[in-house]
Amino acid sequence: MTARSYTAGLTVRRPRLAAWSGNRLRLVLAGALCVGASVLTSGCSSVGAASGAAAGVASGLVTSNPAVGIGIGIAVQAATDEAVGRYMRTMHTDQQNMIAALAGAMPVGETRPWSVKHTLPIENGHGQVRVTRAFGSALALCKEFVFSVQDGDGPNAHEDWYTASACQQDKGWKWASAEPAVARWGSLQ
Repeated sequence: MTARSYTAGLTVRRPRLAAWSGNRLRLVLAGALCVGASVLTSGCSSVGAASGAAAGVASGLVTSNPAVGIGIGIAVQAATDEAVGRYMRTMHTDQQNMIAALAGAMPVGETRPWSVKHTLPIENGHGQVRVTRAFGSALALCKEFVFSVQDGDGPNAHEDWYTASACQQDKGWKWASAEPAVARWGSLQ
């Protein structure tokens, strides 16, 4: 083989290699676009699934072993779901603590607005709180109240009302109603 024929052989192979890399790049970009679009349209509930799928595909491509890709995808999904769940519980606790503290400071029959603004604009909420009853026991002083959650900032925004209780503890008033295992606020009506 002469130097001339060797150079010609490399020239023939380069376009195929470049075309294959371009197709692979397009495939990866299309997959990333699909994952990004699904995350944006589905909200926080499928962040774990999307990140697990992306990690599984990426690790499967790198290792060429589908079992490794599946294992990594499942692990990433579980870790992401746990992190999102923990963050959402923190956001819900902030709302509950705000409403409970406000209800604890109010006399029976009074209505006041409540609002929570987080650093990230997730689970911000606002509405009204109205104390309906105060009662005591040997363990604690408690208050029952109704509160609303408004769906928007406009004057005609839809408003849903729920009932809950708060009890006084050493460090202030705390939410005393169990958090439902269903959709947010759903069973508290």
